[in-house]
Parts: sequence; structure tokens; C-alpha cells
Amino acid sequence: MSSRLSFKRRVKRFLKTKGHLSLKGAIILIVILSGILLFSIYELFLLPKIDLKGKEELALNYKAKYVEKGYKASYLGKDITSDVKTSGKVNTKKLGTYEIKYKAGKGIFKKTVTRTVIVEDLEKPKLDTNSDDIYVCPGEKVKAEKVKATDNYDGNITDKVKIKVSEDEVVYKVTDSSGNSKVITKKVLYKDIEKPVLTLNGNKEVGIFVGDKYSEAGVKAIDNCDGDLSSSVKSDSAVNTSKAGEYTINYNVKDKAGNEATITRKVRVNEKNRNGVVYLTFDDGPNSGTTDVILDILKSKGVKATFFVTNKGPDSLIKREFDEGHTVALHTASHDYAYIYSSEDNYFKDLNSVGARVKRITGQESKIIRFPGGASNTISRRYSQGIMSRLTKAVVAKGYRYYDWNVSSGDAGSTTDPNQVYLNVVNSLSRDRANMVLMHDIKPYTRDALARIIDYCKNNGYPMERITMSTEMVTQRVNN
Repeated sequence: MSSRLSFKRRVKRFLKTKGHLSLKGAIILIVILSGILLFSIYELFLLPKIDLKGKEELALNYKAKYVEKGYKASYLGKDITSDVKTSGKVNTKKLGTYEIKYKAGKGIFKKTVTRTVIVEDLEKPKLDTNSDDIYVCPGEKVKAEKVKATDNYDGNITDKVKIKVSEDEVVYKVTDSSGNSKVITKKVLYKDIEKPVLTLNGNKEVGIFVGDKYSEAGVKAIDNCDGDLSSSVKSDSAVNTSKAGEYTINYNVKDKAGNEATITRKVRVNEKNRNGVVYLTFDDGPNSGTTDVILDILKSKGVKATFFVTNKGPDSLIKREFDEGHTVALHTASHDYAYIYSSEDNYFKDLNSVGARVKRITGQESKIIRFPGGASNTISRRYSQGIMSRLTKAVVAKGYRYYDWNVSSGDAGSTTDPNQVYLNVVNSLSRDRANMVLMHDIKPYTRDALARIIDYCKNNGYPMERITMSTEMVTQRVNN
């Protein structure tokens, strides 16, 4: 009874504050207020209660991941969270407003709560620039650097970049379609901080023979502020063409601001091959059961040889070749002609792979190589026209020395008889040239012929040596 009276008092108080109402108006007002009261009671006590975790309205960045914060539901003091059904999805790849609805209860006792998710571009664009400050040569005008602007929503917006240039600073500003702005201000410093750029004329590595004249190709020097400084370049080394060896020439130049640049060139003075000398070379190893026996024979005969290795076989045999004083040279990692000769890039990837293996095992870099199939091979035509012409020049420019052969044992073809391998070699030797002998240490018939070949060379006055970086290259005619 007291609650009813208090309600009536509240109505009377309301009527007093609102002025005089007609009887009909008062009745309508009472009905409305009663409805509101009844609805409040209905909502508070007869409907399930759903409490959302987190905010009811969320702002989410474009392409960010939407993570449901969760919810809790109860009815008449009982937990009914597991009965809540949700609907609606958020597509963060599309700007817009999305609703997630949470429902619990049945019929007139059903409750629905909504969470609103607004997907919008909240991220500033990015400005990619070269440096923190802008350095300008003294006395020159300020020039803005080239910048690239990208946005998470708009993509490349470089064309929207606005640049303001003054004597003291350069301001870059870009605004995306959502109104997000990025501003970068750079100071202008009038100072030369860049080194001159030195460029060698000719090759970085040069090979000549003992007694030849070394012709200096020179160096070009260009400075960002001072221009051409080539006439100011100094070198501190000389090449002794009377003595075989590797010489390094250091070139140095300074600009007016004191910025210094250096570059080097290597000059290798090589011995000419002696007529009659024999170089025993072995391709495609190492291989257990053949390479190890070949090493035993070489050791017992006191002969040094050259092994053009691959990525196959045990590391221990390459280590033994190196430790026993033989030359460990590079052949190929894969011996896959279709891959190696399809492009210059593939060739050098293959070469670098076997080169890395040799350096890992021996601790030293090898620059002595043999092309798979030799420089004269024609199979490379199937994969790239003219690639051998390009590769033979490229390897030399990179400081490698490549060696073909002029004596073949035939062990890579149809020859499988040790006696025939022996005859193929000794019958092709000449006293009027250096003899570069091609053999394969993966072949058992080569292994079995080797001792007799060495004995023939010794008995007939043919000296035997290993290839070094000072050895004159023996090359074949390039056919592709």
C-alpha cells in the first residue's frame, strides 16, 4: 500500500511541476508512467541478464583481427552463459559498421544485446626516406629527397606527398583518404659527408706472365660536391713483373672536405707453363673406395695433383687432399647441366655452393675452377645460347682461373679398361707443351691405371706438378 501511495505522490508532484492538466490528460499520463514502471519490472526481473565483456562499441583498425571479448548471462540467479546464441560477423578487410548480437531466453522472455564494431582506417601513412637529415654541398641549393608514401588502406600514395622546402628544413606531409596524416621534418645541413666514388678501369683482378709489362688501367673518381677527382687519385703499390706472385694495388683519394675513399686491384704475375710438365687432374670426386686409394698412390709416389671437387662424397677426403698438399679446386655442386647452364646466375649459385663447402672444410677459398663439360662444351646450347662465351669472361673478371685439358684419359666415356686409360694418357703426352690430363677419381679403372701413368712420366722425364693460381691457364675453344 505504501508503494502505491508513494507512486501517487510522485504523480501529484509531477502534476504540480507541469501545471494544470485536464482529467483526461492526467489519466493518460498515469497510464504511460504505469507502463514504464511495468516494463522496467519486466526487464529487470523477467528477462535474462546479458553482460558484455569489454565495450559495447569498439573501434577496430582496418585489417586488424577481431577478437571476441566474451560475455556472461544469468536468469533468476542461474548462469546461462552457455545458452547464449551469437550472430553477426566482422569483416575487417572492409570499412564499415558491424553488429554482433547476443541472444538468450525464449518467447516474450527473450533478451538481445548488441555490440557495435566500427572498422575504420586508424593508421597513419608511412613515409620512406633515405636519411634523418639532408646534407647539401656548401653553396648549393636545397633539393628535396625522393620519398615513397604507402598506406595500409590506400596503398601507394606517393603522388599525394606535399613537400615544403626552405633553407633550414624540408617538410614532407602526406594524408590518406581517411584523414590520417604523417609529417616528417628534416634539417638541412650544409656539409659534404659523402666519400668520393672510386671505379676501377678494367678488371678488379688482372693476370700477366713473368717478364710481361704491366699496364695500369687507372681509376675514375667522382665526388658528389667536387666532381671529377680522377687526377687526384694516388696509389701506393707496385707490381714486380720479374717475380711470380700476387700483388695488391691500393688506390686512394680525398675530397676537399676530407672524405677519403679507397679501392684495390689484384695483379697476379704467373709463371709460364714449362714444356713437358704434366698436371694430373681429377674431376667429380671425392668418392670412397677410389679417391682414398688414389691419395695413397700419390703419397707413395711423392706426386702432387689437383682435385676438382663436387658437393658429393665425404668431407674427410677433401680435408685429406688439402692436408697432403694437393690443390683442392672447384668443379660443380650438382653437375646438373640443365640447371647450371640455364643462366649465369644459376652457374654462380652452383659454383658458390661448392666453393662454400671447400672453404668450410679447408678454411681457405679456392678460385681454381673447371667447367662441367669444359669451356668447349656444346650441351650448354640446349639451355642458353652463348652462355659459355659469357661465363668464360665472367669468371676471369671475378678473379677465378679456369682450366680445361689437352690430354684425356677417356674414363668419362667408353673406356673402362685400366690398360686403355693408361695408353690414352701416355700416348697423348707432349714435350712441346704443358700437359693438362683429365681423369676422374670416381672411376675404379682410373684408380687402377694411376701408378703406371706416374711411373711412365717419371721414367721418361715428364715433371708433374699441381695447379696453383700462378699456373698458366690451359683452355679450349669456346663453342657456345
